[in-house]
Amino acid sequence: MTADPAARRGIPDATVARLPEYLRALSSLAGQGIGSVSSEELAAASGVRSAKLRKDLSHLGSYGVRGVGYDVDLLAAEISRELGLTQDRSVAIIGMGNLGRALAAYSGFVTKGFRIVALVDDDPAVVGDTVAGITVRALDDLDRLAAEGLSIGVITTPAHSAQLVCDRLVTAGVHAILNFAPCVLAVPDEVDVRKVDLSTELQILAFHEQRKALASGLGLEEVAP
Repeated sequence: MTADPAARRGIPDATVARLPEYLRALSSLAGQGIGSVSSEELAAASGVRSAKLRKDLSHLGSYGVRGVGYDVDLLAAEISRELGLTQDRSVAIIGMGNLGRALAAYSGFVTKGFRIVALVDDDPAVVGDTVAGITVRALDDLDRLAAEGLSIGVITTPAHSAQLVCDRLVTAGVHAILNFAPCVLAVPDEVDVRKVDLSTELQILAFHEQRKALASGLGLEEVAP
């Protein structure tokens, strides 16, 4: 059962970060024809502990039914509403290097409610090219794109030009930015920025691998500079 949305309290950022994983697991279960799922089963499919999952879902006002669990379709719809996925979000990717082109060709965005409406670059040699069926537009077109209802800007430029692109997006009125550039962006308080740094994630994995190796008694030889 679901509580009145008006009675909900603020949802912690850590919970919001896990909601897409719950939604992924629920979508997989629905695809298998499964109509209900226990908290233990959903937690295992999402890679979290069941107590954490139940606490996360309680922030949505969703508590399941004792002895039955959660209705898969209803819970997926509830999480989709909380994530703002009940309507399509238009996305522009700025920076048509290898990463930008790979993201443009990724078909998974459409199934999650995100439409790539524009590809942008400041290189005259690239503007006018066709990538994944979309013509690359000039950076000066950002103002026009925002006026057409652009929701999210994805920055895949080198670090030295990322802030400039960010400023152009903010000036154009875009308040949601996903940043793949290896730098920290300065934005006004009303602008939300999510940073994706692949090298940082690899470093974190290396740390955990080192810890496991040390714990198993293998050790790691220190490499002289």
